[in-house]
Amino acid sequence: MTLWVPQDDGYADLASHDTFMAGAPHNTFKRLRDTDPVHWTEWDGGKGFWSITRHADIMEMNRNAAVFSSEHGIRMEDQSPEEVIARRTFQEIDPPEHMKTRIKLARAFSKNVIEEFNSDIRQLCVEILDEVLQDNEFDATKRIARVLPMRMLGRILGTPEEDLAWLVEKGDALIANTDPEFTTHVLDKMTTDEFRMMPFNSPAGAELYTYARDLMAKKSASGDTSGILHMILEPAADGSVISEEEFRNFFCLLVAAGNDTTRYSIAAGLQAMCHQPELLQQMQNDDVWDTAPDEIIRWATPALYFRRTAISDYQMHGKTIRAGDKVLYWFSSANRDETVFDDPFRVNLYRSPNKHLSFGQGGPHLCLGMWLARLEVRVLFQELAKRITYIEAAGPHRFLRSNFVGGIKSLPVRITRR
Repeated sequence: MTLWVPQDDGYADLASHDTFMAGAPHNTFKRLRDTDPVHWTEWDGGKGFWSITRHADIMEMNRNAAVFSSEHGIRMEDQSPEEVIARRTFQEIDPPEHMKTRIKLARAFSKNVIEEFNSDIRQLCVEILDEVLQDNEFDATKRIARVLPMRMLGRILGTPEEDLAWLVEKGDALIANTDPEFTTHVLDKMTTDEFRMMPFNSPAGAELYTYARDLMAKKSASGDTSGILHMILEPAADGSVISEEEFRNFFCLLVAAGNDTTRYSIAAGLQAMCHQPELLQQMQNDDVWDTAPDEIIRWATPALYFRRTAISDYQMHGKTIRAGDKVLYWFSSANRDETVFDDPFRVNLYRSPNKHLSFGQGGPHLCLGMWLARLEVRVLFQELAKRITYIEAAGPHRFLRSNFVGGIKSLPVRITRR
């Protein structure tokens, strides 16, 4: 059975969020990889941009932070210097300053620290699946893929259980701020200048700022050191501490991106299971779990692209990228590049090596949350495979309206329990 057929005509408008409501335009990406791998797009919403679509080219450019800077923003939208500074997280800082901040955060997300959450994740998966699988039909994104990272977020942050639904709602409004189902302030449909100093130009950023400040004040007053936030606020080896602005922006990033990456990877994996029945049987074998999580995350590619800005001229494939030009690394295209991935439109849980770029591999901004995402994906599908004998689509799935976050926001499924 065909897993998923791209719907675009090969000439999709990559600047349009509406384009991606049918899924990533992979016919367009293939055409660009084959004929125009450094492609210029004029854009009515701001300055035009270059699209980089080949895996090898993205790897080459991603390594070259001296030419391709993160400090002018990581999304397509133009920002003033004041907006860039106000919204900045360590994602928008270039080396060597990036590494200084990253060191302060990385220990909280190291493989060893994350592995300590293994039993917590498994307990949550068991609770979630035992409840949802009482029904034979349900929306798997809303009742499984959304719930696990939401509840895990509370364990990691040390936030009250009763706050989690609100936090995830605000995270959705922040990072999916082009989809009217997630926000009343749709970025490309209305003026949002009032919030231009907030992350993603969203009022949710202001609300999360306030929440983060109040949360840490309460935890400090009570002596509560639970969650990784306390670890992040501790002085680094050189005595430096994260600033209040860095902390607030990182908190917003963690709530939004940390939740979405896992949610949409799980949703994509469930979608694949509906159309490739052999995946369930493979998941019931222990030998698949060293490779399966990365293949599911490759298939999902939750971050469709990251933007960089050229700070000097650069030649590639006969094109000259000028200083000041915006450059988009289309990870969603690279993760389907036939020169790297055999049969890229099928999920192969045994794929090895798997050089997917979903975590921004090759550059200084490698995703801090990759160990957590892998662990959550692995444990969720291990526990699901123990409990069902069959899963199929019970209706059409729907994608986010976003050219930045690639995700299935609704996935009706029908299951047969063991």
